[in-house]
Amino acid sequence: MKKSISYFSYSLCAALYFVNTLAVATDDINTTASIASSVNTESKLLQSADLQADFALLRRAYETLHPGLRRYNTPAQLDQHFKVLQDALSHDQTLQDAYLRFSEFTAKIKCGHSYPNFFNQRKAVAAALFDKPSLPFTFRWVNQRMVITQNFSDDARLVAGTEVESVNGVTASKILQRLLPIARADGSNDAKRRDYLQLQGDSKFEAFDVYYPMYFPSSDPKLKLVIRLPGAARTAEISVTRMRGSVRLARIKWTINELTNTEPADVETKDAPAWKLETQNNRYAVLRMPTWALYNSKWDWKAFLKNTFDDLNERAVPNLVIDLRGNEGGDSVGNEILSHLIDRDLPLPLFQRQTRYRKVPDDLSPVLDTWDPSFKDWGDKAIDLNNGFFRMTRYDDDANGDVIKPALPRYRGKVFVIVGATNSSATFEFAQQIQRFKLGKLVGQTTGGNQRGINGGAFFFLRLPKSGIEIDLPLIAFFPQTAKPDAGLNPDIAVPTTAANIARGLDAEMAAIQKIKP
Repeated sequence: MKKSISYFSYSLCAALYFVNTLAVATDDINTTASIASSVNTESKLLQSADLQADFALLRRAYETLHPGLRRYNTPAQLDQHFKVLQDALSHDQTLQDAYLRFSEFTAKIKCGHSYPNFFNQRKAVAAALFDKPSLPFTFRWVNQRMVITQNFSDDARLVAGTEVESVNGVTASKILQRLLPIARADGSNDAKRRDYLQLQGDSKFEAFDVYYPMYFPSSDPKLKLVIRLPGAARTAEISVTRMRGSVRLARIKWTINELTNTEPADVETKDAPAWKLETQNNRYAVLRMPTWALYNSKWDWKAFLKNTFDDLNERAVPNLVIDLRGNEGGDSVGNEILSHLIDRDLPLPLFQRQTRYRKVPDDLSPVLDTWDPSFKDWGDKAIDLNNGFFRMTRYDDDANGDVIKPALPRYRGKVFVIVGATNSSATFEFAQQIQRFKLGKLVGQTTGGNQRGINGGAFFFLRLPKSGIEIDLPLIAFFPQTAKPDAGLNPDIAVPTTAANIARGLDAEMAAIQKIKP
């Protein structure tokens, strides 16, 4: 793995996209071979003794290796969280119940990179737990209101902008409040939690699809909805058929193929260009970047960026809009973009990177998967601080931290970055630098992530042998050297999400940008 200068390198998206392959590749190694025989189906109960063994292993691994346990929790609070989990696992239960208990525990750590990762579960676990019948539409949370963005049911009345007031007699706000405690996010950033619990239709597994059927189980293939159509004074009651997330995703991809006149293979090719540059009225170039997770792609994205800035300069486009909506993070793309926006060295913020160990204890090593074995022994790159932490010097360019060097071509037009609560890892870092050094304007909603820093940088994938459940374990904590608020970044130009704009199909962020006087 090449060195990255992003302090969020190997972020959550690395876990989601890179290790999805790793988990399959390691199915046959000795460490996980025993898991295959112990994974239970939903109808077969996991034994309490086995769950207690997994609990003890989780606690030892997290207390020994997780650097962010006490960022938002006191020792007493952590002890209580562990006790609640231990008690919850003290009786025989299904795999689903155990998965929920582990998920509820990791959510209390308030670390956006610590959870039983949907994409890193072994095939037997994923098959038993995920892709259950869910909602036949995508939606966004507008405060605590569920607003439909795209309809895939057989009822054509569910147009974009329709508010779903209740599902099977439970109000949308109560559904959200029930699910919020299990949503992963950094610190007190509930905007990220709500964003995480939306249905976007852009992923194989989405949190709402996973957790809603678990917390609100029903064998009825129908859902009873109370809806309010856009502009309507009264509500209506309708019934729709549940839909699996995989079916909904397939229909979305089919729609994309129809709209773009492409074959499915063109959309699925991992080495195809991930971004698109569009020009509006020769005044605005919009660089749409739905993902920075390019770890296993052969596409030359650095060449794409250089060519993009060459093109912008050649055509003298005065405004560049970088659209990061839906982009959680991934590779250090932001640093490459920044290098084309500066004409002098740009020092990254002074975060101190700390880890909890120098070398992984031998008894934990067999249950820890990762893409880089060197994570198990930092050697002299971990300097003992004599307080239970080690200063991490690996990836440092110099003693003062990382510096971004200017690169040609230099773009001198105005820069706008569209952001929202999804931006919580590498995209959060990029937005932070744009705002800190006044290189452009942030437009949209409050970001995800947290100004107090996050945990990431490298990961282990803890595989609990008895239940077969995997739990992500970040290895490096990033601590700011000055006090920072427990919050994401507020945009320079706030653009709230509204049901009316969704109904109109209005790109409110672009509309706000275009209202700014030259």
